[in-house]
Amino acid sequence: MGKADGSYFKERSKIERQDLLIIDDFGLLPIDSANPSALMEIVEDRHKRASMIITSQLPVNCWHEVIGEKTVADAILDQIVHDAHRIELRRESMRKVREKQKNMEIMN
Repeated sequence: MGKADGSYFKERSKIERQDLLIIDDFGLLPIDSANPSALMEIVEDRHKRASMIITSQLPVNCWHEVIGEKTVADAILDQIVHDAHRIELRRESMRKVREKQKNMEIMN
């Protein structure tokens, strides 16, 4: 619908003008069948021209499943991962840590 009424291109243009795009909680839900190409367009527009930060609770090797279409997923991940600076946290979630601390305080 957004392409038909022009709002899709207007929103994409806004995204392209940003110096930094942050995609938070990537992969929380699978991308529906209409959106992998939209993600690919955004990633291609930004590749080597503007910065992106992507946070996810999923390891990168699971992102193919989230994106869905294998060929599109390969293209997207190649551009995202190739020149990326990756930081992988291997600790327990801070929410869990704080909840444990809170429970310990209540017990004491």
